[in-house]
Parts: sequence; structure tokens; C-alpha cells
Amino acid sequence: MNRFICIDVGGTSIKYGLSNEIGEFIDKGSVDTEALEKGGPGILEKIKTISKKYIEDNDIDGICISTAGMVDSKKGKVVYALEHLIPEYTGMEIKREVEKEFNIRCEVENDVNCAGLGETWLGAGKNAKSSVCVTVGTGIGGCVILDNKLIHGFSNSAGEIGYMNINGKSLQDLASTSSLVRKIAKIKNISQQDIDGKIIFDMAKNNDKDCLNEIDNMVKSLAIGIANICYLINPEVLILGGGIMAQEEFLKPRIDKALKEILVPRIYENTKIEFAKRQNDAGMIGALYNFLSQI
Repeated sequence: MNRFICIDVGGTSIKYGLSNEIGEFIDKGSVDTEALEKGGPGILEKIKTISKKYIEDNDIDGICISTAGMVDSKKGKVVYALEHLIPEYTGMEIKREVEKEFNIRCEVENDVNCAGLGETWLGAGKNAKSSVCVTVGTGIGGCVILDNKLIHGFSNSAGEIGYMNINGKSLQDLASTSSLVRKIAKIKNISQQDIDGKIIFDMAKNNDKDCLNEIDNMVKSLAIGIANICYLINPEVLILGGGIMAQEEFLKPRIDKALKEILVPRIYENTKIEFAKRQNDAGMIGALYNFLSQI
């Protein structure tokens, strides 16, 4: 079987693996991104180091990259990344640099788009012709797939639902994990460094009223965003991903209740809400799918 290097660049870690063409991993690993410390040039070097390691021991048929930031997938270039999260990443021509280094074809796509492709190919959206993947983490991202085609939009910005305006605030200011952490830290008068999403959910499960209240507020805002997507796109499946969605048992009934209250019955009853199944591997799987679809 052919072998492909799959790399998923996130703000915190870079996940990587060696896969065959049907998405089965032969090897996997991860390294810290060190985004703030080393910025875009450091990320490019890590991509090259990971690739070199696999190329030395394998015949490689392609390098498949998923990355944070807005991506021009035709050029394999990061066209926009938040400078305070990943300095010197905007303008990074990953495809050109990797192909120049190794003379092996490389394809690059946005990380949320890759997560959506991975889940639609081999995960929660398998066999669906239309799907939307919403990832909830430090920010909120989205991926739109219609008639089995990834929608990029005119300026490669389709699916940037985190910027959706809800009552004067962006969706990610209201419903991301980082916003939840900020709010709880302020209420509890503690440092944001001393708390994270998992701790908040553990506290909520022990009936901490502050945590329960803020999670419910987060869910209500997220449900408004999801409802707006459903009214506009009417997908067959809407997939919820990101680290916080590992709390499926706790969140699913709350999200379902909130959606039932704000969606008209026809759309509520005919839209499947699924939680991501491939989680940490979705970006790498989607990067592979993107590569294969290009060739």
C-alpha cells in the first residue's frame, strides 16, 4: 500500500502520523507547537523534521498537511493567522517550501476543514452528502461540505463561524472553551492558568452552580449559532468536535434541549446532531482525504 505523511498543526500541538491510503495509521506521534516561542518559521521547521524522519525509512507518496489559520488550498499558503497566537505565520507558503525541500507532492488545507473532511469520510458524518462540522476549542471554527464538496468561499473564508455576530458579540466570545475558562476564572477570582475546561466540567458534575450556569449559557449561545447554520445550509448532519465535545454525555442532552426550543420542528427533526468520532485523528485523516481528492 502507498504511504502518506499526515501532519496536523494546532496552536498547542502538532500531531503527525504515517498512514496508508485508506486512513489506517502505521505510526503516530505529537510534538509541542511552541507557536508563540518559535512562530511560523519554527512550525515550518517542525514540519520538515517530521517529514524527513519518515522519508528516511519509507517510500512516501505524499505529504498531507492540516493547519490552523485561513489557507489558500490551491497555493498551500497560510493567508491569515492571528499574530498573537502564531506570529509570522501569515504568508507562510508551506506547500512550496515542503515540495522544494523533499521533491514530494504536498497539499495543505485549513485544520477545521480537514477535521470536517475526516469526520465525513471515516467518522460521524460517514455517507452523508451534506454536513457541517463545528469545532469548539480556543476559538470556534466550521467546515461546510455540500454534495460531497468542501466549500471554500470566494476568499477561502467559508465556515469561519466563530466570527458570527450574536447580539453584538462573536460566537467564539460567547461559546468557546477559552471564553468559558475566562468567565469561570473571573467569577471564582482565580487565575486562568489554574483552570481548564476539564476542571470546569468536573466541578459542574459535582453541582458547582457557577460552572453549571456558565456551561448552560455557553450551550445557549452555541445552539443559536448552530440554528443559524441549519437555517442557512440545512445540512444532513451537523458534527460537533473539539476538545470540549469529549464531554458528550454531559453536553448532548443540553444541546438537544436548546436546539429543540429554537429550531422549527421540520429542521430540528431532520438534522442529525453528531459528536465527532475521530477526535485527535480527524485533522490528519482529513488532510489525507484532501490530498487524495486533489490527485
